[in-house]
Amino acid sequence: MGLIANPEKAACRNLVRKAVRLITATGRAVVADPATARLAAEALPQSADAATLAAQCDLLLAFGGDGTVLRVARQIAGTTTPLLGVNLGTLGFLTATSSRGLAQALEQVWAGQCTVESRPLIEASGPGKAPPHIELALNDFVISRGTVPRLIELEVKVDGQLLTHYRGDGLIVSSPTGSTAYSLAAGGAVVSPLAEVFALTPICAHTLSSRSVIVSLDSTVQVKLLSKRVETFLAADGQTPTRMLTGGEVAIRRSAHAAHLVWLPGSSFFGTLREKLNWSGSSL
Repeated sequence: MGLIANPEKAACRNLVRKAVRLITATGRAVVADPATARLAAEALPQSADAATLAAQCDLLLAFGGDGTVLRVARQIAGTTTPLLGVNLGTLGFLTATSSRGLAQALEQVWAGQCTVESRPLIEASGPGKAPPHIELALNDFVISRGTVPRLIELEVKVDGQLLTHYRGDGLIVSSPTGSTAYSLAAGGAVVSPLAEVFALTPICAHTLSSRSVIVSLDSTVQVKLLSKRVETFLAADGQTPTRMLTGGEVAIRRSAHAAHLVWLPGSSFFGTLREKLNWSGSSL
C-alpha cells in the first residue's frame, strides 16, 4: 500500500505512523514518497514521486484534505491506482474517511467492502506552443484577476460558438466533481459528480444577467482574455497559477485520464452534501 501525506499538516505525523502500524501488522508492505517516509520516522521503501508510488502499489492513501486529494489525483493521472483520501481538513468532499475512522476504513477495504468511482479529469491547453502546454484538474480551472481590483473581460465560446462576454472578477470552468468547490461559493449549481457536464460560473459578474451555464462534458470551452493592463491568471484546482496575456486563449475539455476514488460502505454524494452543507432535510 502507498502512503502520501501533506507534510504541512502537523496532525499527519501521528496518523501516518498509525497507518504504518495498522498495515504492517497484517503483513502488507508499505511504500511512501520521501516526505511521508520522514513523517513515519521509519526506514520505509520510498518512491521518488507520486506517479512512481502509484505504479508500485494497489491502493494509495492520501492524508490531508481535499487539496491533497486534488494534488495527488493530478500527479498520478494516467494510472488506475485507487486513491483513498483521509481527511484532516475541513469540508472533505473528496476524502473517504476521517482520521478517527482510519482503522475501520482499512478493515473495510481489506474485506472488499469498498467501491471505486472514476471521476473525469479536465484539461486546459494554451496556444503558441507545439504541442500546447496542458494542465490537468479534477475540480476546476479558474481564470481570475490579480491583486489589482479591476474588472477583466473574457470571451467564451463553446465548441467554437460564441456564448457570451463576461465582465467581472473572473470565470470558473468546473468539472462535475468541482461543483461543490469554488463554483458553489460563486453561486453555481450543485452537480452530481456522475453528471457528464461542465459548469461555467462567472465570479462577481458586472451584469446581473450573467449566470452559471451548464454544457456537455464532451464540449470544448474556449476562453479568451480581452482585457488589457489587468494581471490575469489561470489556475488548476487553485494550485498552479499561470499568467495569461491579452488575446491569449485557453481551450478546456475533458481529459482522457480519470481519478479513481475509493468510497466506503454507507457513503453517498447526497449524504455528504447534507452533512457538509448542514442541510436538515426538514420541512419549514
